[in-house]
Amino acid sequence: MAVSLLFSSVIFYCFLFLCSAAGELRTVYDAHWQPATATWYGSPDGDGSDGGACGYGSLVDVRPMRARVGAVSPVLFKDGEGCGACYKVRCADQSVCSRRAVTIIVTDECPGGYCAFGRTHFDLSGAAFSRMAIAGQGPELRNRGEISVLYRRTLCKYRGKNIAFHVNEGSTDYWLSLLVEFEDGDGDIGSMHIKPSTSTEWKEMKHVWGASWCIIGGPLMGPFSVKLTTLSTQRTLSARDVIPRNWSPKATYTSRLNFF
Repeated sequence: MAVSLLFSSVIFYCFLFLCSAAGELRTVYDAHWQPATATWYGSPDGDGSDGGACGYGSLVDVRPMRARVGAVSPVLFKDGEGCGACYKVRCADQSVCSRRAVTIIVTDECPGGYCAFGRTHFDLSGAAFSRMAIAGQGPELRNRGEISVLYRRTLCKYRGKNIAFHVNEGSTDYWLSLLVEFEDGDGDIGSMHIKPSTSTEWKEMKHVWGASWCIIGGPLMGPFSVKLTTLSTQRTLSARDVIPRNWSPKATYTSRLNFF
């Protein structure tokens, strides 16, 4: 009897562990709102800054990123590995704010001022900041400067888009740097590997800055397959021969895959 109860207990706790692990691997979605602060920058109804520390460049000016970009404090930026993550942010002051949350994509870092000293802070575009207000109260909300907000992690969704790899300017046959674009789900990157068509071995890429990763060696001969692993849930995706043999710097190559 005792052995039977012990066996049942072991099975039960193993089941809970597996369910918990599966949940962590499945999604970064967080139902719990956390406290933070927020400010805004740029023009009152602007889309945010050009480029940013993540390296997305002109992508921040066009859909689907347009007006959804934000700079975050170092605790969320994570030395660039937090680039591409998506958050829902809503204002906590019901006298001027609606209950509507805005979805923002991490494209930049705000290292000082309100963002210093380990604070959790969002520096939003004027358009994203104003969208949290009750209709007609956008100017009043902006006039308050720094406000208290609630935030939570959410899944990134780029409808109709597949993951793309932009070859950064300056790349050569001996130094190849890639920027990841339009990653559904986690949005962030924990590691990247690359494999030439002439090899069966995946080679680890190094994190350079922002959302860019590189490999040093050579001569580097395409086509290349690229494997990325997300930072938050360690999900993996491999794009076969996505970088062609005749690749060139500043070109963007779109895969046929995404996490959703």
